[in-house]
Amino acid sequence: MSCSYADGLSQYENKGVLGLEERYDSVEALRLKCGLLADWIQAARHVVVHTGAGISTAAGIPDFRGTNGVWTLEQKGLKPTMNISFDEAIPTKTHMALKKLVDAKKVKFIISQNIDGLHLRSGVQRQYLAELHGNMFTEQCDKCGRQFIRNFATKSVGKKSLDTVCRSEQIGGRPCRGRMHDTILDWEHNLPDSDLSLSDLHSSVADLSICLGTTLQIIPSGNLPLYTKKYGGRLVICNLQSTKHDKKADLIINGNVDEIMISVMKKLGLEIPEYESTMDPTRNSDTTSKEMDWTIPTSRIKEMNVLYKKVCKPMRRKRKTFMYERERTDTKRETKTKKQAFMMKQDIKAEDTMNTANQVCNNAVVPEDISNNAVKIEDEMKDIEQFDFTANNMTQPDPGLEVNDIL
Repeated sequence: MSCSYADGLSQYENKGVLGLEERYDSVEALRLKCGLLADWIQAARHVVVHTGAGISTAAGIPDFRGTNGVWTLEQKGLKPTMNISFDEAIPTKTHMALKKLVDAKKVKFIISQNIDGLHLRSGVQRQYLAELHGNMFTEQCDKCGRQFIRNFATKSVGKKSLDTVCRSEQIGGRPCRGRMHDTILDWEHNLPDSDLSLSDLHSSVADLSICLGTTLQIIPSGNLPLYTKKYGGRLVICNLQSTKHDKKADLIINGNVDEIMISVMKKLGLEIPEYESTMDPTRNSDTTSKEMDWTIPTSRIKEMNVLYKKVCKPMRRKRKTFMYERERTDTKRETKTKKQAFMMKQDIKAEDTMNTANQVCNNAVVPEDISNNAVKIEDEMKDIEQFDFTANNMTQPDPGLEVNDIL
């Protein structure tokens, strides 16, 4: 449960800005924006998706900073009413939609801050996924560094030793027999090198980064989408609350992520598969040691380095500023300082309501070689220009409204 996970973390005073007001786009605004996002996905050559706790709330796992988040309620001395065990939770529509997009080669990589293991359980392969804060369903050897899938969620947090031995084989066929530990980071831990390296490279190469269900407050994870902007790509933020990077976004969609993904997938002509426990590696006790291996292939990092040099290096030579190189100590998971968090909250309060239609229109430039998509987007832009995206249209959803009504 996310409550037990949060309780297992060491004390950390600053947990970021909590309980920001939730905003909902009107049904028509949501339809137009989802259609535009689908066109951008179709036109893009390298899409990266950044996921946060907001994509797992539909599975019964509460988020942390939402209006009913674990830390928001903790601040009020309350506990979440919605709290399911990690073993009982199953992937949501968003998880399964992302799995389909990866299989269809529409999404190249997923960067997740979540530790619930739902991306793994949806069937996404390791080479397409970075888990920056760990995974409740994986364990790692302290000797050879290999990771393996568990059949049940670990109860420990903070890379603590487990009562298991490494099952990998060394050169010559001898077992490693190193001690295994959980992969869940605590506040003081550095992010895993392989996951962070792939995240940096994919975010830089991407021409479209999509953020789903995250306020982007945790760093360095929250700053990764800006790499896409630095190299000329688009940034889309789908979240119910404001984020610090809203001003840098090309498109902001305020809505339920499951509804957003259902609408986007329908526009793309792709069916969202149902979750099947028989395809869940954590539920299959017949899998071999090799099949349970969850280690990032080193070949993937080498391939991405080659692609990065091909795509981004020429652009870097044209820039006076050098790409930010992260120091080792900066890979620790942390939020903004207390002063920065306060300023962020004040900035959000002081901001006038963003005219999203104008923002979309100003940035909706489709590559010249994609004429068909350009025509479709131009038509949608005309609809958006005629639509008022003011605060009056950001209303609470009708309680009786079904997902099908939105579609």
